[in-house]
Amino acid sequence: MSPYPIRHPVIFLAFGLGSGLSPKAPGTAGSALALLFFPVLVALGLWGSVALIAVAGVFGIWLCGRAAEILKVHDHSGIVWDEFVGQWLTLLPLLGGAVWDLATVLNVLVGFVLFRIFDIAKPWPISWCDKHLEGGLGIMIDDVLAGAAAGGVLWLLVANHWLF
Repeated sequence: MSPYPIRHPVIFLAFGLGSGLSPKAPGTAGSALALLFFPVLVALGLWGSVALIAVAGVFGIWLCGRAAEILKVHDHSGIVWDEFVGQWLTLLPLLGGAVWDLATVLNVLVGFVLFRIFDIAKPWPISWCDKHLEGGLGIMIDDVLAGAAAGGVLWLLVANHWLF
């Protein structure tokens, strides 16, 4: 893909501030860049983060749908705003009492790996939604579900002290 569409603000945002331009694994690149916003989530606290993620998710339905229209492709691999939202959703269980230490960093990395596993493997019902829903909702929902599933596993690991 030519880099010229990235100048369009919709494409720039949908491509995760440019991370979706990665020639290999753009979804992984988008998820990795989303981790840099973890301090913002911590600063907002749980309910502030839930609000931010909800707004980003609803906005993402429009944004990803509009980007797909501009690019004339249903779900271009460079559209990674959905990975941002899914990754942030995954990290919610870490917000209750996050301190800046090695354990938190390692737990964030575990959340990253869990989200990538669910996003790539797409177990049911994620796979059904990915195949049957169209437009911006179709682009967003599989990553939201993958983020919720990964966040659920992360919560179980954290709640049972099975992580760092």
